[in-house]
Amino acid sequence: MMNAPLPRRLVPRASAQRGATLIIGLILLVLITLIVVNAFTLSSSNLKAVGNMQARDEAIAAANQVVEQVVSSNFTTTPAAQTVTVDINKDDRPDYTVAVATPTCVRATRAAFADPSDVELGPGMSAGSTWNTDWDLDATVTDGATGARVRVRQGVRVLLSQSQKTLSCP
Repeated sequence: MMNAPLPRRLVPRASAQRGATLIIGLILLVLITLIVVNAFTLSSSNLKAVGNMQARDEAIAAANQVVEQVVSSNFTTTPAAQTVTVDINKDDRPDYTVAVATPTCVRATRAAFADPSDVELGPGMSAGSTWNTDWDLDATVTDGATGARVRVRQGVRVLLSQSQKTLSCP
């Protein structure tokens, strides 16, 4: 048998290569860059949304704090509109301004009369007539830094004596 010549390997010459690997590498690099930029933009948007939600929650907390102050006054005088500044982060600078409109008495109903107990209650609670008064409180919060505004409306029921009811809830 005759020895057959070995097949020649086909090895491309350097001049035959056209840079396909380079082009594919550049395309992949551009795609990866687009993915990274898109992820950065998405995370920035999410961060802004979370920051806005936090500012809104802080504003609502400031409104609730002032509403609690108004309610704790127990309406011993005629309720009036007031504006209060709130330092929510305790840095000695007001963060929010809360404007509370004049509380509106929506309804007054006579409270159920109970016999006096052996526990000493205040004269408004144990003698005479007492009234369940329903109030509508409207607070508008303004953020001092951004100017953003949040409005909070809350209804409360306050037990008043006859004289307090006559004074504040006609």
